[in-house]
Amino acid sequence: MKEYIEERAMAVAGYIIESNATVRQAARQFGISKSTVHKDITERLMQVNPALAKEARKVLDINKSERHIRGGMATKEKYEHEHLLHACQRAVS
Repeated sequence: MKEYIEERAMAVAGYIIESNATVRQAARQFGISKSTVHKDITERLMQVNPALAKEARKVLDINKSERHIRGGMATKEKYEHEHLLHACQRAVS
């Protein structure tokens, strides 16, 4: 494995652990795809630093288990915002 890939995998893992970041957030931060982040953590990092990989994997597993809650909250906020917009439009007209 090329050295820059090993360094990137370790940097991505460090970012995920320090900031409790999701795969999507890490991908955006490092300018790589979500699948690359996932492969870096689950495959490449296991070869280089298994302890760091396991720690990062714990964060990703927690995020995965909570994602349905975050999605539901985002949908709720969207509809609450739309409801407020409609209420304001009715008040103006």
